[in-house]
Amino acid sequence: MNDPLIQFVKAKRKAVRMTQHDLADRAGVGLRFIRDLEQGKASLRLDKVNQVLGLFGHRMAPAPFREAVDDEKS
Repeated sequence: MNDPLIQFVKAKRKAVRMTQHDLADRAGVGLRFIRDLEQGKASLRLDKVNQVLGLFGHRMAPAPFREAVDDEKS
């Protein structure tokens, strides 16, 4: 999956040589949550995502996003 959140969490976890189990323990979330996060589950609790990201000094925040509209001209 090409999701930036998934890539970020996996890369950070691997960089500090943590297993999914280690990350779950350190973040105070369940192992199932970490697995769901890294597999791209469509709906996750934002507070728990932020618990995980907090270990790496980050948190979720609004970001600009605009879907392309087919009939728009550049």
